Amino acid sequence: MPKSTEVLPECTQLMDAGKLRPFVEAFTSQLLNLGHTRLTVSGYEASVRHFGQWLQSTKIAITEIDDDVVRRFAQHRCRCPGSRQTDFLSAKYVNRVRRFVGFLVEYGAVTPPTHELPGVDHHEVQIAAFQTWLRRHRGISERTVHRHGRMVTRLLAGLGRDPKLYDARLVRQVVLDEAQRSSRANLKTMTMALRGYLKYLATQSLCQPGLDQAIPTVPQWRLSALPLYISTADVDRVVASCDVTTPVGMRDHAVLLLLARLGLRAGDVSSMCLEDIDWREGTLCVRGKGRREIRLPLPQDVGEAIIDYLREARPPAAYEEVFLRAVAPHRPLASATVSSIVKLALVRTGIDNAPSRGANLLRHSAATSMLRAGATLDMIGTVLRHRSVNTTAHYAKVDINMLLQIAQPWPGSASC
Repeated sequence: MPKSTEVLPECTQLMDAGKLRPFVEAFTSQLLNLGHTRLTVSGYEASVRHFGQWLQSTKIAITEIDDDVVRRFAQHRCRCPGSRQTDFLSAKYVNRVRRFVGFLVEYGAVTPPTHELPGVDHHEVQIAAFQTWLRRHRGISERTVHRHGRMVTRLLAGLGRDPKLYDARLVRQVVLDEAQRSSRANLKTMTMALRGYLKYLATQSLCQPGLDQAIPTVPQWRLSALPLYISTADVDRVVASCDVTTPVGMRDHAVLLLLARLGLRAGDVSSMCLEDIDWREGTLCVRGKGRREIRLPLPQDVGEAIIDYLREARPPAAYEEVFLRAVAPHRPLASATVSSIVKLALVRTGIDNAPSRGANLLRHSAATSMLRAGATLDMIGTVLRHRSVNTTAHYAKVDINMLLQIAQPWPGSASC
């Protein structure tokens, strides 16, 4: 992996990272692969080499690194060899070291912190442990793991910091309060995440068991609303709104085409990997809900847009995902970012009356367009990867011509 060759400040050139040296090299290589400039990487390298020098001076082993060690480093009166001798290390300097310690945790060189670092939210530690538990014991997709963590985080402000103080009355009240500002569908997903979180806490003896039973049931009548969509002409305007002369525009153009032509979900696009595309056969492997896989034909315009992005605009980062952030660090796009791409395209196009503003708008529009073009419900269900034909039949509600053919006249009145 590439390593920074940026010349460090003279005062840090004499710093010896000691036994941390191989980890420092791996860390700086990771930063470079994420798209950080060599100047930025040089700053990180100087900070962590200083940390390694200090560990040697204080005779602290790598395996002993924890939040308290980082705190001591942040507060030490620096007299380290080769350093600028100072009584104060800036917050930026110390935060670089904290990020490096996080890298060591991921690498398995040190154990995760058991209590808070300065500037680290206690809730974040709890959520990270909950997400690890979900991965190990629930077998759900990474997308669902992140969604559950995000939703529980939103509820923690009302629940409080100490799970041992949770009771049935508090749990019910937090859910009822959330119901005042959330849609029924969002609330149902949120209660599902909270139920899992309370079960996790109970397995760790962090709260009283059975609190998940106190969560109120959220009534939801499936397929009761009409699909939210825009016309085919408006979809074409949305796709054409991207400035394909810029890297961001090329990426967003490919993303919008995938949503509009194949009816993909936001998570399908964000998790799409390079190996999922079979260029020879012209197909795309999509992994949907329940980890089911299906190969879909890749339309010509979609394939060409992806090729243009890969050749001209995709950052050279070591990720398998197709779509990456345009600004360093060049990590894969989040599902929320995919929906934001749709929202911004609607703004550029001037479509103010769209019934929704996220990625699902183009998914519903694709299904509606296919139905009106004569596609059968089975065909649409295959493309959208529905488990039940009843879900696909939901789109029949917007096909007025078909409904007129089957509608019966009201007794005593003329037929439609």
